[in-house]
Amino acid sequence: MNRALTCLRCRGLKLQTRAVSARTFADNKRPPIAPKPIIDIKHIRQNPELYELTCLERNYKNQATYPARILELHSEWQVLQRQGRALRERSNLLRKFLANPATSSGDDDVEDIREMGREQVQDEARKLKGELAVIEKGEAEAVAEMEALALEIPNLTSPDTPRGDEAVLLSYINDPPTAFDNSPENKVWRSHVHVGSELGLFDFAGAATASGWGWYYLVGEAAQLEQALVQYALAVATKYGWTQVSPPTMVYSHIGAACGFQPRDQHGEQQVYAIAQSKADADRGVPEMCLAGTSEISLAGMKANTTLDPEDLPMKRVAVSRCYRAEAGARGADTKGLYRVHEFTKVEMFAWTSPGEDEAQDVFEEMLDIQTEILQSLGLYCRVLSMPTADLGASATRKVDMEAWFPSRQSINSGWGELTSASTCTDYQTRRLATRTRVDGKISFPWTCNGTALAVPRVMAALLENGWDEETGTVAIPEVLRPWMDGLERMGRVGKRRNAQEVTFKQKDGHVEEA
Repeated sequence: MNRALTCLRCRGLKLQTRAVSARTFADNKRPPIAPKPIIDIKHIRQNPELYELTCLERNYKNQATYPARILELHSEWQVLQRQGRALRERSNLLRKFLANPATSSGDDDVEDIREMGREQVQDEARKLKGELAVIEKGEAEAVAEMEALALEIPNLTSPDTPRGDEAVLLSYINDPPTAFDNSPENKVWRSHVHVGSELGLFDFAGAATASGWGWYYLVGEAAQLEQALVQYALAVATKYGWTQVSPPTMVYSHIGAACGFQPRDQHGEQQVYAIAQSKADADRGVPEMCLAGTSEISLAGMKANTTLDPEDLPMKRVAVSRCYRAEAGARGADTKGLYRVHEFTKVEMFAWTSPGEDEAQDVFEEMLDIQTEILQSLGLYCRVLSMPTADLGASATRKVDMEAWFPSRQSINSGWGELTSASTCTDYQTRRLATRTRVDGKISFPWTCNGTALAVPRVMAALLENGWDEETGTVAIPEVLRPWMDGLERMGRVGKRRNAQEVTFKQKDGHVEEA
C-alpha cells in the first residue's frame, strides 16, 4: 500500500498540539461524517503528462510521479476486474448447480460440473470464494490508492499564470512616496518596530514572555487601529454585496486538507497548528481539529456536503477571523515585528460561482477591485503581480498578489512585501468537499475564489512606516480610518485628537464619512 494511504495513527505518532509539517490529504483521517471527495481520476488518466507538468512547475516533485502511478494502478485494477469476472461466472454456475442440479440439465456450461461429485463442487466453490476475496481486496486497495494519489495532485494551472518562478508586474497603486529614492536629504525612515515601540503601540517583550517569539500585543491606538482597519475593509466589501460571516476558528483537519491549505514559508515547509486529543477521543475516532490559518477554510466548509441552488450563485461571503500560522519562519529582518507572526486578524473574501471561466473571472476581478480600493484609499504605494507557477499552492489555478513598499525592507525584495492575495481555484475545493450545484439539471461542481480584503499586521506595519513623521514623532492616520479612530488625524507623541463628542458620522454610498 502506498505511503499516502497511511494515517498518522498508523505511523505511531503521538497526537498533541503541534506544528504539522508537510501533511498530505490522506494523513488527515476522514471520519464517516466527512465529505466524500469526488475526483475526476479519468481526466488524470487521459492527461498524465499535463498533470505531471503541473506538479513539476509548482515544485511538487513527489506528486509528479503520481499520474504515472495512477495509470499503473488502473491497469492492475483492470486485470483484477477481468480475473474477478471469470471467477464470479464460474462461482455462479457452481452455486446454481448446488441449489438445484435438475435445473442445470442440458446446460453445456455445467456439463463438467455435473460430472463432479457434490463434495468436489463444494470444495471448488469454497476455493473460488477465497480467491475472489483476495481479488476484491486487491481491487479495493487499487481504487483507494488511486483516489489517495489523485487527491494529492495540485490543480491544473491557468493559461494566464506565468510559468517559472518570476512574477509578472501588472500595475501600480498610488504614487511612490516622496523619499522613495532614499536620498540622504530626505526624512529618516524607521521600521514599524522602532515606530511602534517608541510610541508605546507594541509590546513584543511581554508577548515573548507570555507566548514566545512570533507573538505580540497591540496597545492603545494600535489596538484601536486594528479595529478601524477591520471595520473599513468590511464596509468596502459590504458595499460590493458581500455578506458578512463570523466563522469558527477551529475546523476539522480533514476540512482544511480538502481546501488544499498547505501554507509554505520561505523554507518550503507546510505547517498548521493541530489540536491535541485525549486518548479517549482518539480511541473513539473523534476527528482531529486544527486552528484555521485563514477563514477561507471555515467558509469553504460551510457548504460541504451541500447542493447549492444555481440561482444563489455567485454566493459571496466576507469574514473576520483570527488566523494561526505555525510557519513564522526563522528570526531575522524578513520576519521581524508584525511582518510574519503566528496569530493575526484578517478580513477574507470567499465565493462560490457557477462552473466555468466567465462568472469566476467576474468575481475574481471584483476581489481585485476591492483590494485595490482599500489599499489605494489607505495611501500605500503598491504593485500588483501575477504570481508564477512556482508560487501557487495546491488549490489555486491563478493567483494575483498586491505588495506594498516598506522602507525598512529595502534590502529585502527591494522593499516590497505582500499585503493581499487573490486566487481562483476552479472546482478543486468543491470536489473535495462534495459541494455541488446543477447545470442544465445535471449535478456539477461550483468554482471557488478567495482573496484577502485586509490582513491587519502587515497593513498596520506599512501604515506606520510610510506615515511616520520624524519631526513631530507622529504617524498619519488615513482619512478613511478616522471614523473608527474617534477623529484622530495623527497618532503619536503629539497626536491631534478632536473631541469624540463633537464628531458624528454618516453612511454615504457605502462609505462612512464625517457628517
